[in-house]
Amino acid sequence: MVMSGTGAAELMSTTETGAETAWEQWAPSVLLVEDDPGDAVLVEELVADGTLKMRLRWARSMTEAAEVLADEVPDCVLLDLHLPDAHGLEAVSLVQGLADQVAVVVLTGLAEEQTGLAAVAAGAQDYLVKGRVEPELFGRAVRYAIQRKQTEQAAVALQAGALQAQENARLERGLLPRPLLRGEGVRVVARYRPGRAQTLLGGDFYDIVQSADGTVHALVGDVSGHGPDEAALGVALRIAWRTLVLSGITGAEQMGRLEELLMAERARDEVFATLVSLAAVPGEQRAGVVRAGHHGLIQRTGPDVEWVEVPGGPALGMVPGGAQWPTAELPVPTGSSVVLFTDGLFEGHVGRGTERLGEEGLLGLAREGAGLDAEAFVDRLIGRAESLAEARGGLADDVAVVHLNWN
Repeated sequence: MVMSGTGAAELMSTTETGAETAWEQWAPSVLLVEDDPGDAVLVEELVADGTLKMRLRWARSMTEAAEVLADEVPDCVLLDLHLPDAHGLEAVSLVQGLADQVAVVVLTGLAEEQTGLAAVAAGAQDYLVKGRVEPELFGRAVRYAIQRKQTEQAAVALQAGALQAQENARLERGLLPRPLLRGEGVRVVARYRPGRAQTLLGGDFYDIVQSADGTVHALVGDVSGHGPDEAALGVALRIAWRTLVLSGITGAEQMGRLEELLMAERARDEVFATLVSLAAVPGEQRAGVVRAGHHGLIQRTGPDVEWVEVPGGPALGMVPGGAQWPTAELPVPTGSSVVLFTDGLFEGHVGRGTERLGEEGLLGLAREGAGLDAEAFVDRLIGRAESLAEARGGLADDVAVVHLNWN
């Protein structure tokens, strides 16, 4: 039995010497599915006489092939289209169903070339006509089929990655809201930087809304954990918070509603969220702050930069139904700014050791940039924290920062 390959297998470039040498050193595994013992022996002879050495295994039916594919997936399947338990394109479909990552080369008779073309259209990588190919061309046909299948899989993976990137971008737009401001005199600088492990997805969230009476509301929060579930929960909490603010629900009642949402939406019982919500009337030298398990904030007044802690309650989800979240009054002199942020900003490592930047370290970085304007201050703060953690690959956690001034 001599076989012939399609044109694609005959277009071997003479400039591929190095690549061909590498292939000659590699012995791909090939499963021959053929019920005719005579044809099987001749395939073995083609393999033995060719330069491309193969590890050949023989199955006499589709049932036997299924047993082999259940234990080991070869690099290529040589598939006869006239089997006792599978015929024509049905055989191609069955092999693809058993191992969709394997290259398939179908074997046809001299008068069945159209069937071979139909098999390629149905998903096979190549076809060979029994009786019309030499050993060397046979090896090239198998090699090209394997390479073509690898290229197809790479293209599918690339497309899947592109679709995933689009989905991530949609989610990122939810994580990065536009401030809803109604009047003059409110200045906001907001930044969101995902941790290195998530690329786009993270559980940190923020928002800024100015209600109809002029009150400025700001939120920064952090869902425990990383990944799409936590990111989706962060988006849900942010949207719910904005809805509650616009509905006039603030303070402890607002925290209670958000906790109800968290408990309904979280993927696991141990998931919780910390957040801090601020409300201030422009022109007034104070703000109401509600803190749920979150750390303190930074206040800038002229050249002075201070870390401020206010009374608060537990994180959402930690004491379901039994928590209290008091509203603390924060003095904010004219010209002062308030900076809200998540703990990813100060929990990064410093150098190669186990030491972390910490709250004191972050305050030191903030004081170094005390004279900068709002945008430069925030960008420098994040940049310095990132550079200090560079030896450990950068900041591993998400970072959300809101710099707010309403006077």
